Amino acid sequence: MAGLGQFLRFGMVGGSGVVVNLVVAATAKKLSGWAWGINEHDAVVNLLGSQFHIRWYHVFVTIAFLVANTWNYQLNRSWTFKDPHNRSWWQGFFPFLITGMGALVVSQIVMTLLMNVESPVALPRDIFDDSTGFRTVFYWASALSIVVSMPVNFVVNKLWTFRVQVVPASK
Repeated sequence: MAGLGQFLRFGMVGGSGVVVNLVVAATAKKLSGWAWGINEHDAVVNLLGSQFHIRWYHVFVTIAFLVANTWNYQLNRSWTFKDPHNRSWWQGFFPFLITGMGALVVSQIVMTLLMNVESPVALPRDIFDDSTGFRTVFYWASALSIVVSMPVNFVVNKLWTFRVQVVPASK
């Protein structure tokens, strides 16, 4: 039952992290469009002269991930797993960040597949036509990519980042 309680707390922390992630991503998108006229679909970097690019939405999602990951780490450390290691904040954060980066890679792949109009799983543009906030493909792709990566993130964090270490009894 303790595992179920942890999973539920992890889910609540994750839910709050989703809100943080989406707010930061939306804010980055809005500010960059307003201040510099950047469109989230514009290419930032061409990958090795190929037809593939790192686009602004990848940048926005990465910024949002870093903020939300820090938020989630602190809440998980103090509430979900009650980190028993008495290790410094930074010593615990780096395994959490590395785990999160694995989830970020999964999230970026899902996001790219949902945003790319040539992808077989692209969100339909007749519904998600960017005409309103609720019809913005970037927002839905962001949310769906987070949902896909959450279960793997929980398992790896439980088994690695916040694992309980057995301390040998003193003689």
